[in-house]
Amino acid sequence: MKNIWYSLSLGDGMTADEPAEEIRAAFQELYPANEAKDIAVFTRNESEGRLHCAVIAYFSPAAEALALLFDAEPCSSPVRSGLGLLAGDSGSWARLFPESEA
Repeated sequence: MKNIWYSLSLGDGMTADEPAEEIRAAFQELYPANEAKDIAVFTRNESEGRLHCAVIAYFSPAAEALALLFDAEPCSSPVRSGLGLLAGDSGSWARLFPESEA
């Protein structure tokens, strides 16, 4: 399995809710009985030196089909700090970030 993560800017904190809901809905359609602990989408507010924070979505490698549906770009694995689970099983934390504690 490829270990390529994908990322997508959802816009600033004020406008990110709509694309986040679109991702969540598409996730449920693509993975309706998601029992895999490695299919997940996480989000984090990141400032990257700008005045306003952008909400960035991170798609796990197993969620590649969903990432490509939204034209997400390949990226390195995100650090766990500050991430929130947008879609997927809560067990994905341990599977995708085994080096960190809850």
